[in-house]
Amino acid sequence: MNKLLTTALAGAMAIGASIAQAADDVTLQLKWVTQAQFAGYYVALDQGFYSDEDLNVTIKPGGPDVAPAQVIAGGGADVVLDWMPSALASREKGLDLVNIAQPFKSSGMMLTCRKDAGVASPADFAGKTLGVWFFGNEYPFLSWMSKLGLATDGSDGGVTVLKQGFNVDPILQGQAACVSTMTYNEYWQIIDAGLTPDDLVVFKYQDQGVATLEDGMYVLGDNLKDPAFKDKMVRFVRASMKGWKWAEEHPEEAAMIVLDHDETGAQTEKHQIRMMGEVAKLTAGSNGALDPADYRRTVDSLLSGGSDPVITADPGDAAWTHEITDAALN
Repeated sequence: MNKLLTTALAGAMAIGASIAQAADDVTLQLKWVTQAQFAGYYVALDQGFYSDEDLNVTIKPGGPDVAPAQVIAGGGADVVLDWMPSALASREKGLDLVNIAQPFKSSGMMLTCRKDAGVASPADFAGKTLGVWFFGNEYPFLSWMSKLGLATDGSDGGVTVLKQGFNVDPILQGQAACVSTMTYNEYWQIIDAGLTPDDLVVFKYQDQGVATLEDGMYVLGDNLKDPAFKDKMVRFVRASMKGWKWAEEHPEEAAMIVLDHDETGAQTEKHQIRMMGEVAKLTAGSNGALDPADYRRTVDSLLSGGSDPVITADPGDAAWTHEITDAALN
């Protein structure tokens, strides 16, 4: 009888220990499809950095029909990756998005133009057709055009905006003088299509003083009132940043990890290795904590939209917090 009781107690203790050690679930929604832009998270998953923090992380790829803000608003994710202009625009519309970490220190956004279209400097934009991404990606462009004093409605002295798909066809087919590109992606699609760097002139938002923050981690403000949720996010940010620093140091290996997680089979080894090398330049210098000066620059740029600003009121410090990164990085 004593032996049976001892066995039963041992079994109950084992079950209790199993329950106590169960990993916490975290769902991450990406801004775009599986690619090296998000290598740090796939590395953290692959290298066991999340499991080391007792986290069971699900990474959900995005796409042209996926809006991270809508996903988190509908309860489909615990944390989403978004560009700050889009996140702040959603916040102004009533969704309490809060930036808890900022792995991307620099902006990779550019406007890439053909020299034979008569573009050598921003002074040449007037009268030209410019390809622009929408779905929240248009906000930095609109702020830049406002700063230049260029209308975007096709009127005299302004620019004509071509709603660009997520490709570079308009510049290849002569439909636009310039198109939106990222340093790590679409620019290289143009090169691979046959144009050379000498055929092009690029205007990096970072160099033009209108760069806004990209690929930050956002959660719902109400969730930060829950100590258990905050603890999960501390562990998630710590493991994610470990993944990002590993990816910076091992770009080729990180690219291969991304390819392993690409269920579509659409990505290629050459493209992902090249992309990881460029993305590493954007995450370099960031430990994950948002730089308040970068935040202020972004907000000021978005507020300078003339008669049609991206946001109409300064969101103040409520739109971001160091509480998670302070705990994660110390």
